[in-house]
Amino acid sequence: MNHFELSGGELACEDVPLSAIAEAVGTPVYVYSSATLVRHFTVLRDALMAAGLQDSLIAFAVKANPNVAVLRTLAEAGAGADVVSEGEIRRALAAGVPASRIVFSGVGKTRGEIEFALTAGVAEINLESEPELRLVNEVAHALGKRAAVAIRVNPDVEAGGHAKISTGKAENKFGVSLAEAERLYANAANLPGVRPVGVACHIGSQITDLAPLEAAFGKMRALVERLRAEGLSVERLDLGGGLGAPYFNTPTPPEPSAYAAMIARVMTGLGGLQFAFEPGRMIAANAGVLVARVQHVHARPEGRRFLVLDAAMNDLLRPAMYDAYHDIRPVKPRAGEPIAYDVVGPICETGDTFTRDRLLPPLQAGDLVAFMTAGAYGAAMSSEYNSRLLVPEVLVKGGRYAVVRPRPSYDDMLAREQAAPWQA
Repeated sequence: MNHFELSGGELACEDVPLSAIAEAVGTPVYVYSSATLVRHFTVLRDALMAAGLQDSLIAFAVKANPNVAVLRTLAEAGAGADVVSEGEIRRALAAGVPASRIVFSGVGKTRGEIEFALTAGVAEINLESEPELRLVNEVAHALGKRAAVAIRVNPDVEAGGHAKISTGKAENKFGVSLAEAERLYANAANLPGVRPVGVACHIGSQITDLAPLEAAFGKMRALVERLRAEGLSVERLDLGGGLGAPYFNTPTPPEPSAYAAMIARVMTGLGGLQFAFEPGRMIAANAGVLVARVQHVHARPEGRRFLVLDAAMNDLLRPAMYDAYHDIRPVKPRAGEPIAYDVVGPICETGDTFTRDRLLPPLQAGDLVAFMTAGAYGAAMSSEYNSRLLVPEVLVKGGRYAVVRPRPSYDDMLAREQAAPWQA
């Protein structure tokens, strides 16, 4: 469910017409619904509790939407944060997420990032390789600390809606094999700078079938049992994220209640564990839209119609990068037979094409359209390619809205660069 519905003949976010935001802030613009963010978080939290997983940490994947106002909305609802860089740790802390609810993941943590995480007091560092184990041990020991760590396992289970977001196969860069995990966990227990507290896995994103998740979780349960049989303490089991969001053209993802019930079934009898989850897309995707304006319609004699927008692939990269589908809705729909459009942006790349032959209501220059399900990996992946200004972000709550990332000026963009000393 999301809170973007027609009201008075036009699309609104909660109680605010999208046209009012576009008029005040300009386009393109990302718009987020506080009510949707909170609802998606609480539905997952309540499902886990109902399944008997009451002490679970739901650490929102900051990479999905790192806006501090979005993170604060979720933090106030009780979410932690899953982070993969020092910058994301800083964002989570700035948003009010307690360090004790931050999980630090990622395959290439630097010495400086590890020092910062340990000084901040994050709950756990997920280790993805033996060299990383050695580095964290060295850094923590030098700081006089003992880092709480979990070993991330690659369970060799294929899942994910696209090859670029599948992370659980043996050929993917993430984590260690099950056999390596047992050895590294035992080694870590004897190191002075680390304290192994658990194991973790994350097999991919946009998963719409529980079967691969169940297969991976079964392997993780068996790993916990083997480690405990060796006399090793295992306190936490991080099951990652991955449950999909409905993108309107994809299979409907399982309900959080079914997801939670499956986990409870797989983990029956495995006591003494705190579970952690790292959802991003399932919470943020349907909580945001990208609003764009039609520049013109270019109708070619042979029949193709190009709907040229002021939004481009630098604002919403997912279609170009992942062949992703986003429902496109007119903000003020007109009556009339649908027309097939190629929806494109102004960037000098053929890849700056959002969709081809999409049937849409009649549109003309000046009309507004909304790309639905754009709250995850939208603004987070935006750039200034073609020297286009970063898109602003707006957060709505009820009948109020606020700009939570303003559009920079061209002077702002240019001020970040300077001539070399030898240039006049």
